[in-house]
Parts: sequence; C-alpha cells; structure tokens
Amino acid sequence: MNKKQKRPNPALEAFQAGCGLVRQNPVLGPLMERAEPHFDDSYPMAKDDWAWVTSNGHIYANSHRRAEPGQWAYVAAHCLLHLALGHITEDREGDPLWNAACDCVAARYLADLHIGAPPEELTGPLPANTREEAALYGWLKEHNDPAYFRFSTMSGGRTDMSWRPETHSWWRGPTDWRQLFAESLRDALRSAVDYAGGVRTEPGERKKMGPIQRAQEWFLSSYPLLGGVASGFKLVDDPLVVQRMNIPVAAISNQMREIYVNPAAHLTEQEWRFVLAHEYLHAALCHEQRLGKRDPELWNVACDYVINQWLRDMEVGSMPQDVLFDPELQGLPAESVYDLLAANLRKYKRMAKHDILFGPPDWLDSKDFVDLDAWCRSTIQRGLDFHDAHSRGWLPAGLVEEIRALSQPPIPWDVKLARWFDQRFEPLEKRRTYARLSRRQSATPHIPRPSYRYEEEACAGRTFGVLLDTSGSMDRSLLAAALGAIASYSAARDVNRVRVVFCDAAPYDQGYMEAADIAGSVRVRGRGGTVLQPGVELLEQAKDFPREAPLLIITDCECDRLNLHGRDHAFLVPRGRSLPFPPKGPVFYLE
Repeated sequence: MNKKQKRPNPALEAFQAGCGLVRQNPVLGPLMERAEPHFDDSYPMAKDDWAWVTSNGHIYANSHRRAEPGQWAYVAAHCLLHLALGHITEDREGDPLWNAACDCVAARYLADLHIGAPPEELTGPLPANTREEAALYGWLKEHNDPAYFRFSTMSGGRTDMSWRPETHSWWRGPTDWRQLFAESLRDALRSAVDYAGGVRTEPGERKKMGPIQRAQEWFLSSYPLLGGVASGFKLVDDPLVVQRMNIPVAAISNQMREIYVNPAAHLTEQEWRFVLAHEYLHAALCHEQRLGKRDPELWNVACDYVINQWLRDMEVGSMPQDVLFDPELQGLPAESVYDLLAANLRKYKRMAKHDILFGPPDWLDSKDFVDLDAWCRSTIQRGLDFHDAHSRGWLPAGLVEEIRALSQPPIPWDVKLARWFDQRFEPLEKRRTYARLSRRQSATPHIPRPSYRYEEEACAGRTFGVLLDTSGSMDRSLLAAALGAIASYSAARDVNRVRVVFCDAAPYDQGYMEAADIAGSVRVRGRGGTVLQPGVELLEQAKDFPREAPLLIITDCECDRLNLHGRDHAFLVPRGRSLPFPPKGPVFYLE
C-alpha cells in the first residue's frame, strides 16, 4: 500500500520564500536567523490581518493570506524592525497611537532598505517626521491624523506588536534585538566599505561578525599587548570541528597555530574577550614548552589559575562563570601553583578544562616550535613595550615579570646553586697570628712576621648535608654533574667537610667527607628503590650534625613526601621533573 504523499502548500512556500529573502539581507538577516516565524492556524487572525510580532521574537503570519514572496518579505522585515528598534515595550502594550508611530518609522526604514515589495494597502507617500517614534507619538496624541494609520494596517488597524515575558531556549540564551541590529548594521557597513575599496568581490561575501569575531578584532585594533599574538593564530569557530574535538568553550594549539572556540557556549562579547585573552597568554607565555615532565592536565589547571587572576585584575572583558579562580593563589607563578596542586592530584585533574592542546613530545624540540616560541616571546615583549610607552593600563607585576623573564636567557642551575651557597656560607675573614710565622723577608730576616689563618671556631660549624637519591632511576650523568658542582662550590667557600647520606631502599651514612673527595672518590651504594625520609631522620638524630646546617637533597622526584622538621633545605632535580609535594625550599633544575 503506497503512503499518501503530502500535498504542497503554495501559501506556506511563498511565506518561507519571503523569509528566505530577508535572511539574505545583510542588515536584517541575522535577526531573521534568531526569530521564530509561524504560518499556521494556531493563532487565529482576522481576514485583513497580515502578521503580528512578540517581544521574544515570534512572528505570527496569517495563514489565510495569499501573497507573493516579496510581499511576505516586506511583512517579515516590518515585524523584525519592531524588534530591532525596541518598539515593543510593556508600558505601551496595546496603545494604537504608539503602534501607528512605530509602523510609520518601520515603513520609512523599509523604503530605504528596499526589502521586498509592500502590499498594495501599505503603499503610498510617507508622512513627514517619521524618524523619531517618540516625537511622532506625541504629535499623534495631539492631532490624531488618520493619514498616519495607513501604515498601521499590518493587523487590520489593530496593534501588531505584543509584549511577552522573556523566554528563550536553553541552547540559545536571551536575544538583545537592538544590539544584534546594531552589530548587523556595522558588519554591513564594513562589507560595503571593503567592496568599495576592492577588498571583496561581492558586498555580501564577508562573513557576518558575531561576538567571537568582534572580540578577536578588538585585540587586533585596541589591545596592543596581545594584538601581535592574536594576529599569529587562526580562529576556528566551526561547530562541527569543535564538537568533534570535544572542546566545551575554547582551546589553543601551538602546533597548528589555531584557536578553537565553541559558538554553542553562548558567551557575550566581553566574556569572549576574556576567553581569547586567556588562550593568547597560554601561547605568549610558552606554557606548552614549560610543561617538561609534569602532568599535562594538572599543569593546564595551574596555568589557568594564574592567567585568570591576571585577567581579572587587568579587567580584560568579563570573567565567565565556572572558570578556575582562587584569590589565595594570587602572586604565585604557574610552577609554584602546580606544586601546591600536586598535593591533591586527583581533585584538580578533574577540574582541567583541557584548553592547551599539547603536541606530540617529539615536536617540542623541532625547529618549527623553536621559531614559534621565539616569535611568541618577541611579540609579547614588543606588546609590553608599546603598552608601557603609551600608558595603556595597569598590568600585574607577575605578568610583567614573566614577560621580561621570557625575553632573557634563563639563569643556569649551577649559578642559582652558587647563589644558594653564598647566602648560607659567608666568606671567612682571615686573622693575623704569630702562632705560626710566615716566611721571613730576606732584607729583614731578624723580624718575625705573622701569617693569616681562619678562626677555628668559625670553621667548626661550617658544613651542610647532602641527601643523595641513589635509586636505579637516577641518571649517572646527572649524579656526576651535581656532585661535581657541590664539590667545587664547597671548596670555593671554605666548606671543608660535608655530611653525605645515600638513600635507596635504606639510608647509607657516609659520614663527613672532604669537599674535594665528593666528586671523584664517592662510591655510590644501593641503586634500589627510593625512600628518602629515613635519611632525613638519620641526620636529625645525628649528634655530630649541627641543627642549623642546611640540607641539599638530590633526587629524580620519584619519592614520597618529606618531613624536614623545619630545617633549611634545597632540592636538586632533573629538568622537566616536579616533586610530588609542594616544596618549601628552593628547587634547582639540573641539565
């Protein structure tokens, strides 16, 4: 049995064709996309009615009317202008004089826009003074001229506007019709200027600019700090692409030089400015390069906390809801925030937004990445210089420090270690003494001369401890570099003895060793698991180890949390590794 085919409805097809003509218009097209036209019998109308519109964007057309598509385009555009010009208000609901004034203004706009063809009963010369609704409304209240009501027959002489409480679909959000109209006017003007200047081949070819594109354009034209970075990344706002990549709001890929944004997030232009600035700072501050061996998700969270705090303080756009923000982390760099978050790894990994799309590990050292890294550093530096030179606004000190640091080569780890030694071991002063005479001068052999010696009391407590991780995961070349640096700095600062403890599955106390013997003659024992806390306890209980002596811990970070009982300490760890707990002392990264 063949199914009955649905008979075509010429009236409905004409109405839909008229709405399609409005969608092609660069000024009213965006409004038609958000409106909801109806052409059915669910809302009965009088025979002479054409249509009426509600404040929440519903256009109800008379399904018993028969008209050409051009006429329906005129009717639909008339209804949209009521929304675009803010004619529908609750306080003037049902006022025929106000409706007549608004109809005249809408008819004047349609005469200039040349959209569709007006029905026969709506044609004729327009009255003067039809640009200002309020002025025309006041004149009508005084004169009540029937000529003005010729253009108020969209609903048979009745009001064709109805105010309704704001309702919207959860996937769309509320619509600011006046703002949408202003944006479409701006885009149409820009398209016309481009066409006149030969930039575009057709006036309507340029893509309509939504809040995302306007936010991006704001960085390029009005925010020099990040404008250079914004120019180097392509904006991808294809809903299918971001849906396939599972991106809820936005993400950035340094490898592809693209920023992915999800239009379904329905953020305002100010919120998109915040989001785009967030992604630009990820690239400008080289967060992907600084990942090292850290957990990518937790590192992403740490960087998000730092960036969101800066953008909030800088008042760049508006902070969206549900972003990562904690005032207690203010002033901390991303590395320090990561160490703090590592104490609760599972909790904070679940909060990751995944907005840094990390590339494969092998491309981090490629030439392309180095070029992009250098370009980002130089671009953000030039943006900062321009920002300061033209007093474009206040910037957080932490952000300025990071930008300045990126433009300078990093301080080598051995230089930082040398500074650590300088702070804890001040140079000793030599004293003249006759306890042991120096060689006599040949000119005056009968005169005894004193020699210079260090005070024994000062040298007695001049020592520190070395807790050395000797597990199988420690690289031998790193051990040699660390021990060699310790030996040379100890000798240079007159630290003659060092307390050395090896730790793997159990601690091995080597006792005090001469500084010169650490690098060459130390025999590493163990090479088993990694347990450092027993070594700390051993030094704490040692009666011959001063309580104020600092402790230097060399480990590959594959260890448990340490309790150092408040002792001054520092860590030497391989570059790219991170401790599984927030360190209280400085951390030096071996290379």
